This record gives sequence, structure tokens and C-alpha cells, in this order.
Amino acid sequence: MCKLVVEAIKAGNEEVIEDVKRIAVYSDKLPETAEEFCNQIFHTVYMGMEKQSSKETRQRAKDLAQRIGSYHTDMNIDDTFHATKNLLTQGTGFEPKFKVHGGSATENLALQNIQARSRMVIAYYYAQMLPTVRQRPGGGSLLVLGSSNVDECLRGCKSPEMKCLHLTKYDCSSADLNPIGSISKTDLKRFIAWSAKSFDMPILEEFIHAIPTAELEPITEDYVQSDEADMGMTYDELSRFGRLRKESKLGPYGMFLRLLEEWGGEGKMSPRDVATKVKRFHGFHYINRHKQAVATPAVHVENYSPDDHRFDLRPLVYPSPWQSWSFQKIDKRVEALEKALEKKKAASASK
Repeated sequence: MCKLVVEAIKAGNEEVIEDVKRIAVYSDKLPETAEEFCNQIFHTVYMGMEKQSSKETRQRAKDLAQRIGSYHTDMNIDDTFHATKNLLTQGTGFEPKFKVHGGSATENLALQNIQARSRMVIAYYYAQMLPTVRQRPGGGSLLVLGSSNVDECLRGCKSPEMKCLHLTKYDCSSADLNPIGSISKTDLKRFIAWSAKSFDMPILEEFIHAIPTAELEPITEDYVQSDEADMGMTYDELSRFGRLRKESKLGPYGMFLRLLEEWGGEGKMSPRDVATKVKRFHGFHYINRHKQAVATPAVHVENYSPDDHRFDLRPLVYPSPWQSWSFQKIDKRVEALEKALEKKKAASASK
């Protein structure tokens, strides 16, 4: 966008020039480069934790901000985290711990969510105050951009014990507008790869190859949090689930039959493994469907976008699907396929 604006300025587009003067507080001298203009309108903040955030992630954020020219702030939010965490101890005497320190799944999740939700509050605080910090006339405030993608919205939590959330209400998913809210992580990586070449930004390649991680749990010699390990499925699989759900309008049983053809077969995924993944996806989607009620409006890019609560009258709260008709149909189909496979093996062995 900044490149297009600078090109329009150089072409003498008076409407764009007036908007730039008004929004970015320019008078006579107008921005000559996209990076210069970006520094005036786009602000980025890396809100890390001393023990949870890796040096690599922090450096990538800094390098990208420098490349695009954003007004970047790098800080830790440990003080905010510990202040909130200690409120429970002060009020009840109970001190929650992370899983790696011997805490329960509930404690582990609660401590992760303190970090996630603190970042939303801090983002809005910075958005309101940065124009004043930068001495913009009249102060004002900035729009906050969200950073959750389709897969995070669909998947939600890791397990029935709610050990880990990939979309927490009122965290980085809560904003004024979400530019990537209707794009799956798989397609997002393709778009980033295109941008890296088209805009000559090799730094973006590092984001594509980085292991997806929320970095909400302490990093130790034996443990580094991984999104795909937490979810029990890959992002490519999750992207396929999302397309079949929205574009093909398939429920659990129909999705199972379709994926049995795509993923199953000799030497590939077994019917039971396909069934497990399909049931796991739908189970967690049902549990987390209510979160779409507060999802930040997303820029509409793809038809598989889960941002449908503004146009879709289906309920936001679903009953547990584990004893549903569709799940029972999947189980019966798996049993029939396994019996047929055993019969085929027995016949081959007797020859």
C-alpha cells in the first residue's frame, strides 16, 4: 500500500497527496519512499517475555520492521504478567505454575492467557498514546490490526482438557480490523513467499521456514512449544478441513468420506487415523465456535473464511459432537473398513 501511495504522489495525484498530508501530518515535503511513509502511519510492537520468547523471533520482528520502515518498539511484558499473576496469590494464597514447572493443565493455560490478553490491552494503550508520544497535532489514536488467521480461528484448543489455546478471546485476535483473518496459514505462507520476491524482502523467507510456536510457555533445554504438536494436526491438514467445511459444505461424515479418498489407501493413512483427525477437528471447532461471536472483522479474501457470524444464522454454541449421529456413522464405517481389510489379509495369507 505504501508503495502505491508513493507512486501516486510522484504521479501528482492531488487526492492522494491531500490524504497523505492529513493522515501522516506532512506539510510541504512529501514522503519519497514507501519506507518513509510507512514510518509515519504503521507502528509495530514486539511484546516479548524473558523466558518464553526466543532471540530468533525477537530479531526477526526487528529486522522486518527495519526493512519495511515501521515505527518499531521492542519490549518485555514480564512486569505486567507477574503483576496480574500475583493478584490470584494475594487473594487466595494459591500460586499457579507452568506445566514445565510442575503445574496442572489448567494453571498452564491460565498463565498463557495472561500473556495473550495483556498484549491486547497493551496494543490498545500504545495505539492511543503513540500519536501523542510522536507529537502529532491533536493526539488522536491508531487502529489496531489483528494477527489471527483462519486456521487459528477454526482449531481453537489443543485437547478436551483445554491444555492450550490457539485462539484466545480478547488477545491478538481482538482488534479493529484483521487483514489476514480470512486466509489460512498455508495460503498465507504462499503469499509471503510471493511478497519476498516481488518486494525484494528476503527477510520474509525466515518467517516461512520458522517453526510455528505461540511462545507462551517457558523455553527449556528439553521443551519448546510447537503449534502443530499442540494441535495434533498439521497446518496443511487444518487448511484442508477449513476448505471442506466452508466451500464444500461438508459435515463430519461427508468430510471423512472425502478425506478417506484423498489421504487413505495402501501405504497411506489408515481409516481410523483419518477418522480421528476429522473428529478431533470438528470436536474442537464446536467447542470454540462461540469465539466467532467476538471475532474481529476480517478483510474478505477467501471463500473459506470463518468470519461468518455476521452473515450466518447458525448457532454459535454447539452441543458436544462425540456421541452425535455423524460421529457414530464415522465409527461404524471405520469398523467395516477394518473388518474388510482383515478379511482381505486373511484371504491373502491362506493362498
